Amino acid sequence: QAQLVESGGGLVQAGGSLRLSCAASGLTFSVYAMGWFRQAPGMKREFVSAIGWNGETKYYGDSVKGRFTISRDDVKNTVYLQMNSLGPEDTAIYYCAAIYYTTAQALGVRQDDVYDYWGQGTQVTVSS
Repeated sequence: QAQLVESGGGLVQAGGSLRLSCAASGLTFSVYAMGWFRQAPGMKREFVSAIGWNGETKYYGDSVKGRFTISRDDVKNTVYLQMNSLGPEDTAIYYCAAIYYTTAQALGVRQDDVYDYWGQGTQVTVSS
């Protein structure tokens, strides 16, 4: 049974930083591309970032480009999201997701409905 567990969320002041982690188990991590999405209250789930199965390709949503950095550690089966220059608009529940690499190649990584597995989410709150 695949499981994704996010951590690292919390309350931070505007301009601050957080690093989210997502630990994967029950799947062959190295053949999955990994993504981060977020959902604010009353809003649709939004693509934040994704990283290819081999770590060479990275994708970012327009609203986070230049501020967030995604990375992965295949030894620890963990994907990270370093978030800098946070603003109140970044307040949301952040979800980690996994997509098999061939599906990612065929369908892309920016749509949430193509992902195979999801974590429970971690709350990020940015105060102004």
